[in-house]
Amino acid sequence: MKNYTITVNGNVYDVVVEEGAGNGAAAAPVKKAAPAAAPKAAPAAAPKAASAGAGSIKVEAGAAGKVVRIEANVGTAVKKGDAVVIIESMKMEIPVVAPEDGTVASIDCAAGDAIEAGALLATLN
Repeated sequence: MKNYTITVNGNVYDVVVEEGAGNGAAAAPVKKAAPAAAPKAAPAAAPKAASAGAGSIKVEAGAAGKVVRIEANVGTAVKKGDAVVIIESMKMEIPVVAPEDGTVASIDCAAGDAIEAGALLATLN
């Protein structure tokens, strides 16, 4: 076990890190050194299990961010390079484009969703 003092946004935390069997992360806060406001959790994207993977061509996010708007609807024919979804990352709007020609089979996100890099946003046939 190792003890660390970590400062996040001006709040100081004492933490103990336990070396595990390679499971990824075993950090447990021991005590707060300074009072802090409760951290705001990012909104979780609603699962879209019914439509996920409807097409064989995946349209994935290139960066983490927030979905600003959906440019193509299910059934819309798109050409390679056409914008399917627009995401905002680092105060920039980034179009996520169709990797090849096809028809939109599913939209697996909604405007306002917080997404990670590599997240499935849509599929094409």
